[in-house]
Amino acid sequence: MLGSTLTVDSARGMGIPVRARIVEVEAYGSPPDGPWPDPAAHTFPGLTPRNEVMFGPAGHMYVYLSYGIHLCANVTAGPDGVGSGVLLRAARVEQGEEVVRTRRPAGQSSPVLASGPGRLGQAMGITLADNGIDLLDPSSPIRLELAGRRGPVRSGPRVGISRATELPWRLWLDGDPAVSRQRAAIVRD
Repeated sequence: MLGSTLTVDSARGMGIPVRARIVEVEAYGSPPDGPWPDPAAHTFPGLTPRNEVMFGPAGHMYVYLSYGIHLCANVTAGPDGVGSGVLLRAARVEQGEEVVRTRRPAGQSSPVLASGPGRLGQAMGITLADNGIDLLDPSSPIRLELAGRRGPVRSGPRVGISRATELPWRLWLDGDPAVSRQRAAIVRD
């Protein structure tokens, strides 16, 4: 998913589409009986009405409210019936910055407008109503256009969680200024 673009239709952006390149992600695994047991994942308790999307086919958006404040977006990543996903942690806005600036504080510099999962959700105008959207459907109001990574990738421990923090499942494009400040890592090819 690193290097791919997320595009939100112009209907949500004053007639201007918003497009951002994904520069940082964080993987989340499955319930204990799945292939990637992960006690930090929303899927760990098993299938519930809240996390149902995470057990669907790959490429759908799972939106949740973090700390009662921030809307965060995940992309389902496992086979149908296996709970897992990838949190979109940071993106670099490539189109529609003027729209993003109406959603984000005016004093923010361009590289950090969508740096961090809550900022990314706000910058892109993602809402709870987007939960379950098929991001790979060309007619979807929010689309994920898969592309190869662009440059070296670094990895490090996940952040903002209290369990399974040691897993190096946070990945980012090395040197991109939109990557969040959580940079301690090891280099991966």
